[in-house]
This record gives sequence, C-alpha cells and structure tokens, in this order.
Amino acid sequence: MISVKRGLVSLIRGNHARILSSGGQRQKHTVPDLPYDYNALEPIISAEIMKLHHSKHHAAYVNNLNIAEEKLQEAQAKNCIKTIISLAPALRFNGGGHINHTIFWQNLSPSGGNPSSELADAIKKDFGSLDNMKAQLSALSVGVQGSGWGWLGYNKQTKRLQLAACANQDPLEPTTGLVPLFGIDVWEHAYYLQYKNVRPDYVKAIFDVVNWQDVSDRFARAHCG
Repeated sequence: MISVKRGLVSLIRGNHARILSSGGQRQKHTVPDLPYDYNALEPIISAEIMKLHHSKHHAAYVNNLNIAEEKLQEAQAKNCIKTIISLAPALRFNGGGHINHTIFWQNLSPSGGNPSSELADAIKKDFGSLDNMKAQLSALSVGVQGSGWGWLGYNKQTKRLQLAACANQDPLEPTTGLVPLFGIDVWEHAYYLQYKNVRPDYVKAIFDVVNWQDVSDRFARAHCG
C-alpha cells in the first residue's frame, strides 16, 4: 500500500506538481493551467465540457488528494499503520486523477500535428500503421466498462509501444509499469454533455486534437531515459 503512495508521488513530481519538500513541510498540489483556452478544442470538445472538466473535476481530485496527504502525514507522525493503510484507496484514486488529467491536458492541442519520425517509426513497427494503432486504442477505450482510461504507453523492458486500459483513475505507470504517452479519458464527465452516451463518437473525434508534439516528447524521454 505504501508503495502505491510512493509511486504516485514520484509520478506527480515528474509532471511538475508540488509535493512534499525535503524539509518535511508539505506543499499543496494545485491544478495546472491549461496551455490553451477552454474553447480552443471546439468543435471536438466544447468549452463547457473543458471548463467543468478542468475547474471542477480535476480540482476535486487535487483537493481530495491534499486532504488525504494531510491525513497521511498525521498518521505517519503517530506511526498509525492502520490509518496509513486505510488511506491508500483515496491516495490512489485522487492521486491518479491528478496525474492522469495533468497528462491529458498536455496531450491535447487545437493544432494537432503529427508524430515525430521516431514515434511514427515505432508505431509502424509495433502496430503496422498509425491507423491500426488508432483503431486498436479506440476499441480498447470504447470497451472500458464503466469509467476509466485507454492508454498508449511505452514498455521500457521490451522497448515497445503497448496499449492498456485502466479502471477508474488508476494511474498507468504504477498500475502496469508502462510509461504514459497518450491517454483517452472515457469517464462520462469528459464527453457526456456533448456526445451523450455515444462514447465511440467521442473517442473517434479526440484524435483530431491530439498534441502529437507532446506525445512524441514523452516517447523520446521514455525511450532514451
């Protein structure tokens, strides 16, 4: 259980969020600013959805993560193992929500673009073509039962791209060991106001606003790191 907490903290650090300082003074996590306006992804994702998703849903994960970490710090000070263990689900859910959404906002862009030559070559090697990868990731994301995420990740052990689905807000790397490159949020709050219950339409459309520069940069860091 404690390893889950450590894994979340490590990943949050990598996404430039604030964490516990070395001196033991806790700094609260904050919701990162979007790199574009709320209406920048229209008509693919409406401004109303983006505002609610970012300022309400992501903010709730951050607020609850801060509360859980405060309780964890108190429990650690008292050496209360039972309380430390009991906080693991809240840390995983809210910490994962913060990690996932911090990646998600950067994964999207109104300008779209194309994968780098290195990422394009890796996609061709591991999936046959970009269209095949999109089709497989779409099917995986649409098939998530209930709420969760579909991910394109990088397996450092096999040095190959790999797809995975995670339930709820489970973060990809602590859950599967894969480095997250591109994630599709298939919680209903990410699309329902616009696409209703037709998840496949949302998943198909989101590829029109993929920030391939960001995905390519994440691949380069994972591949060379």
